[in-house]
Amino acid sequence: MSKKQVFIIGLDNFNLKKLKSIPESGECDFHAALDISEIRNVDKYDMEELIRRCFERIDKHGKIDAVASYYDFPGTILVPVIAQKYGLPGPTLKSILKCEHKFWSRIEQQKVILDHIPKFRAFDPFDEQAYEKLEMIPPFWIKPNKSFRSFLAFRISSESHFYENVRFMQKHIHFIDEPFQKLMQMYEIPEEVSEMKESCIAEAMISGHQCTLEGYVCNGNVVSYGVVDSLREDNHSSFSRYEYPSVLPQEIQFRMADVTRRAINQIGLDNSAFNVEFFYNQTADEVYLLEINPRISQAHTDIFEKVHGVSHHTIMLNLALGRKPKTLYYKGVFNKAAHFMLRTYESGRIKKVPGTREINILKKFIPGLEVKIPVTDGVHTSEMQGQDSYSYELANIFIGGRDQAELVEKYNKVLEGLTFEIDYDDSVHVH
Repeated sequence: MSKKQVFIIGLDNFNLKKLKSIPESGECDFHAALDISEIRNVDKYDMEELIRRCFERIDKHGKIDAVASYYDFPGTILVPVIAQKYGLPGPTLKSILKCEHKFWSRIEQQKVILDHIPKFRAFDPFDEQAYEKLEMIPPFWIKPNKSFRSFLAFRISSESHFYENVRFMQKHIHFIDEPFQKLMQMYEIPEEVSEMKESCIAEAMISGHQCTLEGYVCNGNVVSYGVVDSLREDNHSSFSRYEYPSVLPQEIQFRMADVTRRAINQIGLDNSAFNVEFFYNQTADEVYLLEINPRISQAHTDIFEKVHGVSHHTIMLNLALGRKPKTLYYKGVFNKAAHFMLRTYESGRIKKVPGTREINILKKFIPGLEVKIPVTDGVHTSEMQGQDSYSYELANIFIGGRDQAELVEKYNKVLEGLTFEIDYDDSVHVH
């Protein structure tokens, strides 16, 4: 039997290893429609060139049975473009954009889940009267209609703070906004969205216990299969770790699943994985939807594997092949798993990162440990792409354990064994 030819947008070694470990991988060959190096740490996104490159590689190969991506822009947006051209299973481009364009998504959401979203307004960051037109009282968040990993997202505390951050946005917003707009215009998305001058959105604060619901929609049937807790650094906006399974009561998770189902059906997303970020506000006893991402979260793949015995790449792959995904059972080695993000909050030049030998020694003492180092020697933190507005990510550390206490204990041991040397801009520290 000939193997299924599966093309991945943003193929990288970490996720290829995960893909090859799932049961369905035996019947598949995996290829890069685009390599990770073509969509991350790039100078610009030329959408026409990226699409041309994908089509050229697929045509040269001669056969394609499925296309998928676990990465945000431009990964998720290129999936329906390729699927449509080659007649493959997958979501429509319009439904993906209704998830990813923050303002358009909120417009759709408010039709069915108005009580579960914050007040929001679109604005033009180049409009000198933008703040007055918002008619919103701080604190609130501002962010581009399209970004990833909280790039250019700022918490606003005053009018002067608004304009200070907007000036920064003006310098950097074109990086994603322009290719995003270009793609919408190429594929005849309604002008009221594709020609919008208001490239940013302001949203009232929502708070509480933050988490992400992972799920999929197959032939119109919306299924939620796991909730991951998102824990933040003390007194910081940046995430410190993702923990799975969630500590939230089942009843709250069911309410999130119901809100998700209504939003997904309204948007018209089908034959796609998704992850939906939520806040559960205990004081109001209410769940609030933050955003919808039409893909699996690759940041969660290892922790699903540790708990279920298989990563949720299996969900993504089955959908891409036009099949209903199989149920995930609790057959993993660990009861609980976490993805820790080691960060620095000060800018500087990376002098030394941990080597393979250091990591391998730690792996001997901590079974199941995985460490990804997304930075390299000699890089300045200001050159690192895809960071949030408040910190720089130095390492991704995946750990499994009996409970939360054991996860934290193991993480502290890992920190003792990982050496980063950074020449900070004002002084020298060693982590």
